[in-house]
Amino acid sequence: MPEIILKNVSKRFGKFVAVDDLSMVIGDGDFVTLLGPSGCGKTTTLRMIAGLETPTEGEILIDGKTVFSSERGVDVSPDKRDVGFLFQNYALWPHMTVEQNISFGLENLKWDKERIRSRVAELLATLKIDQFGKRYPSELSGGQQQRVAIARTLATGPKVLFMDEPLSNLDAKLRTEMRSELKRLHAETDSTFVYVTHDQLEAMTLSTRTCLMKEGVLQQYAPPLEVYHNPANLFVADFVGSPTMNFLEGVGRGVNLDEIKMSVSGLDLLFSPVSGSITLRDDQPIVMGIRPEFVRIGETGKGRARVYAALPSGMETVVKLRSGDQLLTSVVFGSIDYEADGEVGFGFDGEGCVVFDKETGANLAIGKLAII
Repeated sequence: MPEIILKNVSKRFGKFVAVDDLSMVIGDGDFVTLLGPSGCGKTTTLRMIAGLETPTEGEILIDGKTVFSSERGVDVSPDKRDVGFLFQNYALWPHMTVEQNISFGLENLKWDKERIRSRVAELLATLKIDQFGKRYPSELSGGQQQRVAIARTLATGPKVLFMDEPLSNLDAKLRTEMRSELKRLHAETDSTFVYVTHDQLEAMTLSTRTCLMKEGVLQQYAPPLEVYHNPANLFVADFVGSPTMNFLEGVGRGVNLDEIKMSVSGLDLLFSPVSGSITLRDDQPIVMGIRPEFVRIGETGKGRARVYAALPSGMETVVKLRSGDQLLTSVVFGSIDYEADGEVGFGFDGEGCVVFDKETGANLAIGKLAII
């Protein structure tokens, strides 16, 4: 399986910078998601690796071979990069059966008929669409068409499979099912997958590494759980996680060598880093980030709040709390509901609270947060 290396890759359209000085390594057998809001450069990045878009500058290597270099004038065509591309709209031939769609690329490569038949049968079984071989795309559901498109892309055995928001046309239930199938397929084929999405849940559940971008600039490139628990900056913290992270803004003051005090909305807070130390400037503006699962509701909590809204879903309940002029989100696991405007106690638990510099957005420290 190949390693993909991007070195200082940029793409400009006139004065607009779509991708700005991007460097990253996609390892053998990785499932990498390119994540970010619309217009952040993730699809442009995918297309540059695949050869469908020409970078303005930089260098791209696939499996040790330079496929693009602005300095050396190298630009290998997409068909010679040994990659498969799965588009959002599937792009199946409507006049061809499922078997014909899958075998089309193999016939162009002049495979013999018996080898084609064997490969098509293998892919139909792998994608669990054996019974649909003689059907036409119009006779299939969205999920079945998706599987056919994947089978066709895998038919020639590409070293890398690129996918550009392939599940966006499916309903929520089918999208969840197809995530499981894609994860299973990645494990079975041991291929390198590069996947574009704006859905952070897809990135969290599917990938081995997540590349989060904003306005063409790489914000963080790490395993999804590291991105969730140790976000590089405020943008990453806010973008990843559902429900989103709580943010408390205020002025931090260093106490007891490595702890921080902050007062906000009548709450006196004490932050203790779990490792290392943190030093603030005098009266430094900071933002305290607390994931909803670390906001614990209970009568023993030192904080007092009123229930703004409760959203039970069976497995968990998302509770919005009003404390002073702050609105906090808590996740309570289990079948439980809360009455609107009811008063509850709350506190903070766990060692995953994050302190950010308000001016730069940078992650300063991770640790425990307590109401004092």
